Amino acid sequence: MSHSDTSATVGTRNIYLETLPIAEAVDRARAALDRATLVRAETVGSHEAAGRVLSEAVYARYSSPTMHSAAMDGIAVRAADTFAAREGHPVALRRGEGYHPVNTGHPMPEGCDAVVMIEHVAQIDADTVEIEAPAFPWQHVRRIGEDIVATELLFPRNHRLAACDVGALLSGGIWEVAVWERVRMRIIPTGDEVLDFTTGPDPGAGQVVESNSQVLAAMARDMGCIVERIPPVPDNPDALRAELARSLDEGVHVTVLCAGSSAGSKDFTRQIIAAEGRVLVHGIQAMPGKPSLLGECRGRLVVGAPGYPVSAVVCFDELVAPLVAWMGRTVPADRPSAEVHLTRKVPSKLGVEEFVRLAVGRVGNRLVGTPLGRGAGNITTLSRAQAVARVPALSEGATEHDVLRARLTVPEAVLDSILVCVGSHDNTLDVLADELMGGERPFRLISTHVGSMGGITALRGGSCHFAGAHLFDPETGDFNFPFLDKYLPDMDVRVVNLAIRHQGLIVAAGNPKNINGVEDLARSDVRFINRQRGAGTRILLDWHLGQAGIAPSLVQGYDKEEFTHMAVAVNVLTGAADCGLGIHAAARALGLDFVPLARERYDIVIPAAHMDDVRVQAVLALLRDERFLKRVEAMGGYETTLSGRVMEKGMGLGG
Repeated sequence: MSHSDTSATVGTRNIYLETLPIAEAVDRARAALDRATLVRAETVGSHEAAGRVLSEAVYARYSSPTMHSAAMDGIAVRAADTFAAREGHPVALRRGEGYHPVNTGHPMPEGCDAVVMIEHVAQIDADTVEIEAPAFPWQHVRRIGEDIVATELLFPRNHRLAACDVGALLSGGIWEVAVWERVRMRIIPTGDEVLDFTTGPDPGAGQVVESNSQVLAAMARDMGCIVERIPPVPDNPDALRAELARSLDEGVHVTVLCAGSSAGSKDFTRQIIAAEGRVLVHGIQAMPGKPSLLGECRGRLVVGAPGYPVSAVVCFDELVAPLVAWMGRTVPADRPSAEVHLTRKVPSKLGVEEFVRLAVGRVGNRLVGTPLGRGAGNITTLSRAQAVARVPALSEGATEHDVLRARLTVPEAVLDSILVCVGSHDNTLDVLADELMGGERPFRLISTHVGSMGGITALRGGSCHFAGAHLFDPETGDFNFPFLDKYLPDMDVRVVNLAIRHQGLIVAAGNPKNINGVEDLARSDVRFINRQRGAGTRILLDWHLGQAGIAPSLVQGYDKEEFTHMAVAVNVLTGAADCGLGIHAAARALGLDFVPLARERYDIVIPAAHMDDVRVQAVLALLRDERFLKRVEAMGGYETTLSGRVMEKGMGLGG
């Protein structure tokens, strides 16, 4: 097998024979491409050159200024004529002989070498002035070539021109410059199941709306590329090869085939690249992003981007971006990094560099980061993240409270406007997030759904501004306080009610299984979907099962877990489950039926140390805002009679 063969086909499936570290994969592609012939120089007008990279050094044709000129409004003088001037002993000068009136930018009159500001000049008569302070040679004078001297180097080759550089070019008499052409990229979505978003499709079972091309296109445009996207091409080797050949015929520098790089029987990207050129890399030592593929065809770069969105972004960030920057003779945009304290552990597989996306906010005097879902298909983990941490290939992961150096995906100043909520999921948090961003001073709410007990753990670790909880204690009939006393005995907190909500069994529209209570969960024909361990909803379920004398083992699906009420509702909507325990608002949002089971108090638990934080104060103000409360009530299954009130032990649902 040749050095460039990094995978083989067994039957109709690709098998990875070699995965490479990211840096080695990039180096292999650089070595295979001739940059000098791939990306050539072109000439553009200097006035349109901002953002372009020079292919040749630029030398000034003119000096700037082109003459000695006044730098202030006033009078031009010969400095030596003013040396005797003192306060109380002025020197008189006559117009046309001892001084000449000048304005800023005027050429200096012959024989004059200084300017006296008009504020320091006393007009005695139409032709006579007096000054009481001497001028020194070249005072307030811009000398010829002070800024630019003709023939001097303005900018070296491969310099990326900024907006102010355009002014320097024009001032130096440069009307056009030689720059490297912009890297041209064509993105080709592939797949029989992929629907073209431009047609406004309504996806059916097994179909997806194509979006990866637009994510990658936006990233490429941010780098200055000229990007074209074509409509999706079906999983047909001949059609795919024809589109790749057309791209190569038209001189596109980088062709990206979206999806088709994995090991499935319909993943044709590798064989298409091999047919038109050679495969350089098939598989990198990274998660997500392992199936990434690089090839060289007719001296041009061809990329096989994985189909899962997060994997595709890793492929672009780690492989395509550095290669595009290298082609264009520049460097990838520098991204700031910061030390982030993890809120929970991140296990990792040895031998693979892992990219973990984090929801990050500043809590107290440190940045805290909560790992988001790690599924390569979860596009929302990209939009919800503020940072990306790398877990090295030789590490088995990081533990809770470890400090990782993470690359920020937002400006660091944005982190100060982020409000971190960890705990139980509730639909009112979405309303709260929207209202917070609509305020005069917007704040962004990041809510991580780990259950009520997870929220208490986050409070104990100092990892959030507040936690959402709805833990019911049957012995006292109270909410949350018994658990706070047990798990946070030494922490000073405030418990503020967000809403009273209705929990019950979410069932299909029309309740076709005729599920009327907890007792029905023991039926053999009822499939249940549960919440994760530590969730208040699961604790509520366990209490009701105990009251009904039903062992969890009798509930079909008890061990199948979801992390939000909406995820439970979606399982019921799609028929993956017949019912699940959740809030009325989730059932109503998806047009499902609801069997009431309990009213409960959903509170936010705030450390006293954060009560004066402007972000927390913004939340408390909303909980007293009539318009916000009406939005909550409109979702269904909520009561706002206690909303915004600081709760005390023993209040229960009555306040």
